[in-house]
Amino acid sequence: MMNLSPADLTAIWLTLKLASVVTLLLLILCTPIAWWLARTRSILKAPINALITMPLVLPPTVLGFYLLILLSPNSTLGKMLSDLGIASLPFSFAGLVVASMLYSLPFVMQPLQNTFTSLSEKHLDAAATLGASPMDRFFSVVMPLSKSGFISAAVLGFAHTVGEFGVVLMIGGNIPGETKVISVQIYDHVEALEYPQAHTLSLIMMAFAFVVLCLLYFAQRNTHEQHKKGIW
Repeated sequence: MMNLSPADLTAIWLTLKLASVVTLLLLILCTPIAWWLARTRSILKAPINALITMPLVLPPTVLGFYLLILLSPNSTLGKMLSDLGIASLPFSFAGLVVASMLYSLPFVMQPLQNTFTSLSEKHLDAAATLGASPMDRFFSVVMPLSKSGFISAAVLGFAHTVGEFGVVLMIGGNIPGETKVISVQIYDHVEALEYPQAHTLSLIMMAFAFVVLCLLYFAQRNTHEQHKKGIW
């Protein structure tokens, strides 16, 4: 029988809410950028890819620290946001969303960019000869053929956001019901020597990670089968 306290359930709900919002926003943001990166030959492609990939190699605390400085009420950006009537982002759910989007950005961008890069031009050319506009070609040809890439991007983005710790602790702190996600809740249980509760939440996270890896495996297998059948 799982030993979940109301605080644990709140942390789980907040984590799922955060991951869902971040994944949706990243898919919307990353899709046009990934499409441009997959097709451009601009000299800016390399530095932009480097910036997007930086969260993979930076310690989470470094990213969290500079975000905390950048978004603080005393910073230039913080004052601009305050003048626009936007509440202070550090130690708030909105701040967690911003930080999580930056930290999970490469996990959504790279699967989309790789999928778009692998698409054959013949499908787009065929649609163009039928009079389809660039927008029509993207929604009627590119997106259906990129389904597995979108699934991988969504799963990786969601899972990575669920597992965040350093960034959310730096920018969000430890506010129950507002910024205290499941990884921080586990940390608090360990600090309080509440090992049974920590075990329960950790096992939930392990089970979640296993399901995520299975979903990715099936998505990748579907992609390979499409290649074999010549769909791409």
